[in-house]
Amino acid sequence: MGLRIVIALAVFMGVRGSPASTIRPETLTADMSAHPNRVPEIAGKAQQTIVKVEVVGAEEDVMATGELNPNHYPAQRAAKVVQHYLTTRYGSPYRLFGVQKVHSGNAEDVADTGRKYQLEISVHEIISNVTQTCSAEVFFPRGETQSSPHVQASCEELLKTDTKAQEEALYQQYKTNQGLLSSQRLPDSYGHIEPDMKPFWHLGILASSFIMLNESTENTLYNMAQVANITQLATENEQLKFDCHTLLHDMVSQEIIHWKMLFTWSPGEGVKVLQKEQLPHCHHCEKPPNTN
Repeated sequence: MGLRIVIALAVFMGVRGSPASTIRPETLTADMSAHPNRVPEIAGKAQQTIVKVEVVGAEEDVMATGELNPNHYPAQRAAKVVQHYLTTRYGSPYRLFGVQKVHSGNAEDVADTGRKYQLEISVHEIISNVTQTCSAEVFFPRGETQSSPHVQASCEELLKTDTKAQEEALYQQYKTNQGLLSSQRLPDSYGHIEPDMKPFWHLGILASSFIMLNESTENTLYNMAQVANITQLATENEQLKFDCHTLLHDMVSQEIIHWKMLFTWSPGEGVKVLQKEQLPHCHHCEKPPNTN
């Protein structure tokens, strides 16, 4: 009998951008006067959708084929990858996606190349409060080096909300500001985010979704925990540019993983991650509150 652990998966609703990341040799500039991997307190009350996930320790369940239990880890893991994919493709500071429910799932081995998951899921666009049932396919490749999952999903109804005016207003406000934005702990330890900072929490989620999508395997289940800090940088081009330190939570290992990113955003181009760096694990950092 496999060991069963029930996880309350806190799906922090996340956010649009180009699916391609361009890596450039630029230096991250955020002030990290404390240990760069120090964990600020993480909200336990931030806006979230709670999904019960039963993680089964038996190897045959984790690598099951055929029909899957939609509440168990294999189906939930694949659904979370779909969420990251939709976020990187279609999210914006005013369009936030989250998987609300997994209705059904199937898995099959594809020769020696990997495993394919076919899912029926409900995806919620939280700003317009629209939910659509979507079909999705996730392929986890196998090989000597880790490769990103391949995702196909179609959720056209969720894209009908027009957010262009809001995005353009945000862009013009911070493009013309004399002072540059700087903020920390989104959300704070009480789950609070100032209304004018919510778009930047969403941008942090969007940029982090490129990392979570790229790093996802059949042994992970990534969730956004907090934007530890985000700083707007001066730029001479048409993109807003940000230095950002985010905390990601792997629900399987229960590890809080720190990433620093340099990314740009504009309404027309979406988010482009220019540089990313996983920070060393800090064994002496304070443990954040439960993000469940």
